[in-house]
Amino acid sequence: MERVRWAFPCAAWRPSCRDWLLAARLVQPEERDRVHRLVFARDAKAALAGRLLIRKLITEKLRIPWNEIVLQRTSKGKPFLANSISSIHSNFNFNVSHQGDYAVLAAEPELQVGIDIMKTSLPGSGSVPDFFRIMKRQFTDAEWGVIESMNNEWMQLDMFYRHWALKESFIKAIGIGLGFNLQRIEFNASPLNLEVGKVYKETKMLLDGDEEEEWTFEVLSTELTQPQFTVLTLEDLVASGIPISPEDPAQWDIFCSKQECPARQSSHSR
Repeated sequence: MERVRWAFPCAAWRPSCRDWLLAARLVQPEERDRVHRLVFARDAKAALAGRLLIRKLITEKLRIPWNEIVLQRTSKGKPFLANSISSIHSNFNFNVSHQGDYAVLAAEPELQVGIDIMKTSLPGSGSVPDFFRIMKRQFTDAEWGVIESMNNEWMQLDMFYRHWALKESFIKAIGIGLGFNLQRIEFNASPLNLEVGKVYKETKMLLDGDEEEEWTFEVLSTELTQPQFTVLTLEDLVASGIPISPEDPAQWDIFCSKQECPARQSSHSR
């Protein structure tokens, strides 16, 4: 099985009643309920798309029928495939992320993998310096030195989210979840300026002060229209789907009752 990089433009998705009810039938009831407990429609769409990406991956790459896939979560909340799989795919690993305009998935046949996507945006309230003061404990002094060395607040935010995505991708790859002291990991981001659409692998990570040479960090600044990711349509996402549960019209009513997103300031994709 080859590596997989998929993306679905969930922010632009304006589901019809038929589409939403079908999508809700294609995930396990407990996952559907998690989706519908989310407050905002933006987050519900992204979370549901993430679940569909995982099931599409397993069906098409591991050949497990959609309605026979059993997904569970670790004690730290990381989804994993509970079905028995062949020894050929025993190291199969996947991870999803959704934020901003996209839900994304990365999968590797033999490696641990974590993925995180961030949309550079102004803090919902307060100033950038106030936001940084709140987040100060999540980064080392060296990382803050790089973030604050950028020429203006927007570039500082961009570098902040780049470091945050790196930390999140590592935490998600090892599946440790909340409670990990993020100051234990320090990233030497390189290069500082990214060319849109180009994948960079120069970034290094220190864990408790020692460089971790077994990990590779791929950094990509893009609108996800580049060939590194295959951008899927809704039809692509559900093409292999087999409904798991009966249709429940109340699921559409729940979705329609949600506000799209909280009031927030302007943002910029990266």
